[in-house]
Amino acid sequence: MIRGGHVEIAVLGALQVDARGRIANWAIPGKPVLGVGGAMDLLVGARTVIVATTHTAKDGTPKIVTDATFPLTAQRPVDVVVTEAATFHVREGGLVLTDIADEYDLDWVKAHTTAPFQT
Repeated sequence: MIRGGHVEIAVLGALQVDARGRIANWAIPGKPVLGVGGAMDLLVGARTVIVATTHTAKDGTPKIVTDATFPLTAQRPVDVVVTEAATFHVREGGLVLTDIADEYDLDWVKAHTTAPFQT
């Protein structure tokens, strides 16, 4: 199904998203790795990929970063990144902020996102 291009939309979680919209979602350096799973296949095979994640990690560090420090899942960027605070679309190799949740503002998003983005 996936490798045959029959999946229209896939929704994945992510540990990090880089400035180009590529995700890291399968391994944390220094922690045991159980296997990459099907995320690589979904990134390559699905026509549209949406990431649903928290905006920051448990320690408060941004998950949307200039350069991922975790291993990337694939080179293909996702199409949309959705967090509790904001929504970004990936356009022309970069992030575009398209929505901010009512409880947040642009200053909060800027302070908690190290990747550059357009508004």
